[in-house]
Amino acid sequence: MLDIDLLAPETADRRVWLRVGTLIDGVSAAPLHNANVVYDRNSILFVGEDLPPRDLLNPSQSVPNHELLQYTLLPGLTDAHTHFFLEGGELDPDKRAAYLKQTPAELMDHAKQRLEKLVRLGITATRDAGDKDGVGLALSRLSSTAERPLMPYVDSPGAAIHHRGRYGSFMAEPFEDCSTPRQCVEERVRAGADRIKLIPTGIINFKKGAVTAAPQMSAERVGEFVAAAKEFGKQTLAHASGDAGIEHVIDGGVDSVEHGFFVRDDQLAKMRDKEIAWVPTFAPVQCQVDHADRMGWDAEIVGNLKKILDAHAKSLVKAHAMGVQVIAGADAGSYGVAHGLGLLYELELMQRAGLSPLAVINSATGAGSKRLAFKETFGQIMPGFLSRFILTRHTPLEDVANLRKERMVVFDGAVFAARENIDATGL
Repeated sequence: MLDIDLLAPETADRRVWLRVGTLIDGVSAAPLHNANVVYDRNSILFVGEDLPPRDLLNPSQSVPNHELLQYTLLPGLTDAHTHFFLEGGELDPDKRAAYLKQTPAELMDHAKQRLEKLVRLGITATRDAGDKDGVGLALSRLSSTAERPLMPYVDSPGAAIHHRGRYGSFMAEPFEDCSTPRQCVEERVRAGADRIKLIPTGIINFKKGAVTAAPQMSAERVGEFVAAAKEFGKQTLAHASGDAGIEHVIDGGVDSVEHGFFVRDDQLAKMRDKEIAWVPTFAPVQCQVDHADRMGWDAEIVGNLKKILDAHAKSLVKAHAMGVQVIAGADAGSYGVAHGLGLLYELELMQRAGLSPLAVINSATGAGSKRLAFKETFGQIMPGFLSRFILTRHTPLEDVANLRKERMVVFDGAVFAARENIDATGL
C-alpha cells in the first residue's frame, strides 16, 4: 500500500507530483501512459506525459513524490441517478415499506450516514433524482457549505413533478397543485432545486414485460416545463420508459432521459442530434432478476425481464456507436441497488452489455461533468478540476469490476485506503 502521507498535502500550497503508468482523464478515447499529475488540496495543476513546469512543483523538487508505473489513475466516479431518501440495499419489502414511513428528519439521518462511505468507495459526486421529503435538497445545501462533512458533491431537484394519481407520488408532487408549469418550476427553484425532475411516464409492468400505462405528460406539457426551467437557468431530467413517453420527452427538449427502456433507434438518433443525454440505469431491472425468488417472480416474468435487459443492452451499444451522450447512473435506492455499490454494479452491467471498459469509465466521470452543468468541476483529470481521483493497481481498463478491488481515493487533499470489502449496512 502507498504511503498516504506522501499523497496528502499538509497545507493548501504543498503540491504532490505523481507519475503513473496509466491515466484515464474521463473524456479521451485513449488513456495516457507514463503520465505526470501535479495537484494540491484545491485542484489539479498539471497533467501530461511531459515533465511538469518547475513553478508548479514544491521548492527544489526535481523528482515525483511517487513513481507508480503499475497504477492507473482515474477521476472519482459520479452517480448521475440516485435517491438519497431510499435505502437500496434492504431487500425485505416490509422493511422497505416501514422505512418510507419515517419522518423527513429520520430519512435525513440515514442519508447522512451514507455520505462518507460513498467517498471511501470512490463515488465523489452524485446527482439526486428527486424526493418530496427534502433530503436531497438538504444534502445539496450541505455539500456547498464550508463546514461540509466528508461527503460527495450532491445535486438535487427536490420534489419531482408528476400527474396526480399516477406513478411517482413517493418522490413527487403533482403539477395540478400549481396553476401553471412555470409556477411549479418557480416553487422548486425557490426551494433550492439544482434542476427540475419530471415524471412524464409510468414504469415497466414486470408481469407484462412492457410499459402498459399511457404517458402522464404530452410533449407540449413537457416543453412548457423545459421552457420554464431554462428561464430559471436550470436543466431538466425526465423519468421516461416506453417509446411513446420517450418520444414526448425528446420532443419536449429535456436535457436527459432517465431509464429509457424500450427506446427506439430513431429516438436515439434524435437524442444525439438534440444533445439529449441518456442515463440507462440497468441495475434496478437486473436486481429484479437477481432477486426473483424473493420478489415472487415466476419463470415467465423472469424471461420478460431478461428480454427487456437484452434489448436495453443492444440499445446502449447502438447509442454509444451513434454518439449519444451516455451517462452512468445506478438508480441507487431502488430495490436491491445499494448506494455506491449499486453504481459499481451498474458499470459492470454496462460493460456486460457491450461497452468497452474505457467507454464505461468515461460515462461515470467526464460525460456527466461535460453535459450536466454541475456547480463544481470534477469528473476529469485536467488542470483546474478538483483533486478527486482513484489510484488502483488493478486496471479497470481490463475489467471495470476491478474498481471493487483495493484502491486509494484522493478527495480534496484527504486520502483513503479503500478495501475490496466494505460494510454495506445502510446503503
